[in-house]
Amino acid sequence: MPKMKTKSGAKKRFRMTATGLVRAGQAGKRHGMIKRTNKFIRQARGTTILSDQDARIVRIYMPYDR
Repeated sequence: MPKMKTKSGAKKRFRMTATGLVRAGQAGKRHGMIKRTNKFIRQARGTTILSDQDARIVRIYMPYDR
């Protein structure tokens, strides 16, 4: 049986934590910062933990990072 392939787009965008949660970059910070509030920009720093529904999809894309 051949090995499954990891989606190359997913391995660039997501990381697994030690407890198995999926960590991703914050959305909404690529362009258009002038219309964002300072509070939004401040709170969207760093990375965030994905919700269970979104993490389930990402885990399918990354079969060996569990």
